[in-house]
Amino acid sequence: MKTLPLRPSTISFSSSPPRSHPVPKLHPQLQSPRFSVLRSSIQPQPQAPPIKRESDTSRTEYKPGVLDDLFLSSFRNKLVQEVGLDSEKPGYDGLIELVNHLMMKGKSSSDARDAAIRILVSLFPPLVLKLYKILISPLAGGKIAAMMVARVTALTCQWLMGHCTVNSVDLPDGTSCQSGVFVERCKYLEESKCVGVCINTCKLPTQTFFKDYMGVPLLMEPNFSDYSCQRFFLIEVIRVNDCQFIYFITITCLLQL
Repeated sequence: MKTLPLRPSTISFSSSPPRSHPVPKLHPQLQSPRFSVLRSSIQPQPQAPPIKRESDTSRTEYKPGVLDDLFLSSFRNKLVQEVGLDSEKPGYDGLIELVNHLMMKGKSSSDARDAAIRILVSLFPPLVLKLYKILISPLAGGKIAAMMVARVTALTCQWLMGHCTVNSVDLPDGTSCQSGVFVERCKYLEESKCVGVCINTCKLPTQTFFKDYMGVPLLMEPNFSDYSCQRFFLIEVIRVNDCQFIYFITITCLLQL
């Protein structure tokens, strides 16, 4: 029997296996259908330019010092007293874990806000807050008090928020005042990864604290795209409607992304 010669194959095969691209896994909390509204609302549109991340933009890094460690320890101790337990994690990671416990402890977001206000008040001697509101806040239409708290905030709170600077605020009467604080990239928001934590344990309680206990109106405008935050001391909370966040926060926060 005659054997026919084999024809050379025209199909070539690569010796290397095909490259596969891993598909990112979605956190179980965000796989639920009830989170579809939130996911669609925060994801960038296809035509929108990409958000610049930390590696894409230059920002000033703040290096904590000895006093910052004392501030962190004091704030954490107040959190422990309010929550009723401590975290095994050290430093800032432990603080964020305690804040998450604070959010889950109450029956509603208002409970978390009230607890955050109590913590802020407990950081100051009661007489200091009362005297500041009575003696300092009325001076020069409130400008002196506003400029003072802006500078103190920039000097003593960078361990919590990251690098920040004092800037000018345009007031309703047409004048300006160096009573603003701009946070380049809020560490608190970035580390918590939670809009609800930002609104209910920082923005709303802080505005209430300065207005009610120090006599200084405050408006805070966090930016959830680049994590920056602008604080306007001496501006009443009339430029934004805080109720627009209620539905957004009630659905979920971006916990543990």
